[in-house]
Amino acid sequence: MTVDHAPPDIPVVPSGERPAELEAVVPAAGPGKRSSLRAVPRWLRRTVGPLLLLVTWQVLSSTGVLHPDTLASPGTVARSAGDLIADGTLPTAMGVSLRRVAVGLLLGGVAGTALALASGLSRLGEDLIDATVQMLRTVPFIGLIPLLIIWLGIGEAPKIALIALGVAFHLYLNVYAGIRGVDEQLIEAGQSLGLGRWGLVRHVILPGALPGAMTGLRYSLATAWLALVFGESINADAGIGFLMNQAREFFRTDVIVVCLVVYAFLGLLADAVVRTLERLLLQWRPTFKGQ
Repeated sequence: MTVDHAPPDIPVVPSGERPAELEAVVPAAGPGKRSSLRAVPRWLRRTVGPLLLLVTWQVLSSTGVLHPDTLASPGTVARSAGDLIADGTLPTAMGVSLRRVAVGLLLGGVAGTALALASGLSRLGEDLIDATVQMLRTVPFIGLIPLLIIWLGIGEAPKIALIALGVAFHLYLNVYAGIRGVDEQLIEAGQSLGLGRWGLVRHVILPGALPGAMTGLRYSLATAWLALVFGESINADAGIGFLMNQAREFFRTDVIVVCLVVYAFLGLLADAVVRTLERLLLQWRPTFKGQ
């Protein structure tokens, strides 16, 4: 004799929902972990990577894996930085390097933006300018150092010119792309509202190109510091690069690391300034900030 067992009633759960019984057995793991991580201040989360790198460096130096002649320990670097600050050597060098970057950034920024406006706003300007700039930008600006020395000597002029060249090309490309990337429908809407040529440029095209210009400014600042490193190797008698060259001759890895940290700090400070400008000038453009 066989006994038929009726299958138990299985509740039908709509798609995307779980029964209450399963909720008690299978806890939700993802959102809880994410919320706990979000509770940590963002500035603290951003310091985790540098702190791990610093701790690893100290451990390798303390255990002898990293020889002092190869790379000085963090403690030695900190003491050297304190000495350079106390005797005024580092602040003076930073002031000289900052002045070179500021002048080169100003000259290169004006030249690159002016060329981008002339080329982006006019087809005639594009025909006359764009091909030449696209050709010159493919030449590594570092390779122009010998010519700059011949043309401008070994003073401040070739250092500033090198920075200006690196800045100009980045700004030109991004400002030009920002202008040509403005939606054509916005142009038509402005024309239907009665805006003339310069009204369109002022109220539609330039605001639309501003995100590209800010991106170009960030790239330009990074390139400016890179060009400064090479520029200050041209018979420099002051600046952070001059300190690095002196330290190299005496195998002072601690001073070299101090100069590299200063370069990195100044670069991060400049990037933070540009980020602040982006938040102030681009409030009208909502962007994705991550989850």
